[in-house]
Amino acid sequence: MNSTEHHSCLVCNSRFKSIFSDVGSIDLQDLDTAKICQTFKKGQTIFEEGTYPHGLYCINSGKIKVTQTGVDGKEHIVHLSKDGDVMGYRAVLSGDKYSCSAIALETSSICFIPTKVFISMVEKDPKLAFKIINLFSNELKTAERNITNIAQKTVKERLAQGILLLKESYGLEADNLTLNIVMTREDIANIVGTARETVIRLLFEMDREGTIGLEGKKIKILDQNKLLRLANIFD
Repeated sequence: MNSTEHHSCLVCNSRFKSIFSDVGSIDLQDLDTAKICQTFKKGQTIFEEGTYPHGLYCINSGKIKVTQTGVDGKEHIVHLSKDGDVMGYRAVLSGDKYSCSAIALETSSICFIPTKVFISMVEKDPKLAFKIINLFSNELKTAERNITNIAQKTVKERLAQGILLLKESYGLEADNLTLNIVMTREDIANIVGTARETVIRLLFEMDREGTIGLEGKKIKILDQNKLLRLANIFD
């Protein structure tokens, strides 16, 4: 982790994608004064599961995986974060330890917001409080869906859904085919909830079928309708 150039909240494009999009100018100036801007290189940990929080983190730019350690000691990716997302707010609001770790998937610029500043803003800003409630609601919905998927879907269906999740989270490159994120096969396995070897085998299988294309670690979506059917997603 390194300190980085201060990114002013007043002109930050990522802020308009975040829970702070409607914060008033006075509170925004207080936030801008109190926050600390940091740069994390690929693979660096932003915060660690089991430690107590001193604040929350807002992503100015970059891609982050949020992970949790299972009972088997294996890493599971529970969320993928991007520009404008906030991380660590549940631990801050509950006063509990972080239940997950956050690790940079690429060089990322992160703004750290101290607990006291954030709590003060939430206490006096109903719109901000409501947006946080929406975050909690969406996280619960995602968790419930993941439980159902693990119980009812095959590994290949979950892999197809995982590829679509990567597209939804990070978009496509200029060719409108290639996922705009390069992840290790181990990371993809940790999204799907299976072994790395199984992911490698199924990716080659989907490549032979013409559903996706593989170029090194890069993945192209060649037939999205086929991928949707394979993921058992019809809505």
